[in-house]
Amino acid sequence: MCTLTLLHYHMHSRHRKNMIRLETQYFNLNRILLLAIGLWPYKQSNFTRLQFIFLSTILTTSLIFQCTSLISQKCTPDFVVKVLSSASFFALFVIKYNMFCVNIKAVKDLLEQLQHIYNELIDKNELAIINKYRCSARRFTAVLTIYVFCSVCALILCSCLLLSEFWSKLLDIILPMNVSRSHSLPITMEYFINQETYFYWILLHINVSYCIGATAMVGIGTTLIAYLQYTCSMFRISSHRIKRAISINTLGNIQPKKINLLLKGIISAVNIHRQAMKLSKLLVSKIEKMLFCLIIVGVVSLSLNLFRIFHIASYGDDVKEILLPFIFVTVCIIYMFVANYVGQDITDHNNDFFATVYDVQWHKAPLHVQKLILFLLQKRAKDFTVGVSGLFVGSLECFATLVKASVSYFTVIYSTQ
Repeated sequence: MCTLTLLHYHMHSRHRKNMIRLETQYFNLNRILLLAIGLWPYKQSNFTRLQFIFLSTILTTSLIFQCTSLISQKCTPDFVVKVLSSASFFALFVIKYNMFCVNIKAVKDLLEQLQHIYNELIDKNELAIINKYRCSARRFTAVLTIYVFCSVCALILCSCLLLSEFWSKLLDIILPMNVSRSHSLPITMEYFINQETYFYWILLHINVSYCIGATAMVGIGTTLIAYLQYTCSMFRISSHRIKRAISINTLGNIQPKKINLLLKGIISAVNIHRQAMKLSKLLVSKIEKMLFCLIIVGVVSLSLNLFRIFHIASYGDDVKEILLPFIFVTVCIIYMFVANYVGQDITDHNNDFFATVYDVQWHKAPLHVQKLILFLLQKRAKDFTVGVSGLFVGSLECFATLVKASVSYFTVIYSTQ
């Protein structure tokens, strides 16, 4: 009777879940963000390709025109730092945006693998675990989206504060002047044109570029976070299956039927655990080179913008100019923290699986099952980590190391002034 009930539940659950797509149920917020910049893997048409070319051109040219100012103007140390502090931050946008586009087919394949694993789930407790981590991923997406929206508003505010013509109109009413007041940009740019004439177009280019880059940063970042949160749920499911399998053995007398269920439960737990490890490693391996570039450029950007903040504060420059470096610093720190936190979360979930294997009453199982579990415990000798190029391992310790390195480089630059 129990077997028939389980079979009926299995068929009913499979039919129900075949109608559920992860892309709409679990990645809906991420889908909206990526559709806005033409990077949603399931919607790649000729229009989205044109959309990517157009947005990528705007984003890339904003970086190029920042660097060209080093050619057209006198390069004092302070000026070079000022240009590179913003250019390095926009370089993060360009790398991130192109990283996802180059690997968009690989990302789609990975999402399809997640869909396949989801379709195989039949237990309501396992589905509850998935839903719990879905809510966690949605919170990450919502919070980071709100923060990026605030940073965009801050950039627009900074642009308004630096609009000298805006203030000059007010001053002309109060204190008329025959001399025209010059415009200033929130970021140093060089277009090799008359910037006074095309000032508003240049300002629009800066703001649009930042909006595209910020949307790409949060859209791509939260999609990867949601993917890795899903793998964390797979680790948790493997722990659940181990507990359920061992509990079968403690319900009563050991029977051949129970032993078979015990072995099948352990095998299913090991299988989903291996799949979680495989998918985590596979994602990082696809974008490893770009992640390495992001880390290096991120450290450089953090160091330079820290220097800009202290330079403005120390030498009494225009206090309004401190707003952008402050935004860049906070974005870099938050992004580093979240990325390493997710890597640490994966390692912790893997350790929790082996802790569960150790804590269950496996010593009450038959001898050949005990040997199987002891073999499984040997796998814990080496921690499972998500790393980049063997140099950076996703962990809170790595986050502390990156921040420490950034502060050290900032100290070196500051001491040379």
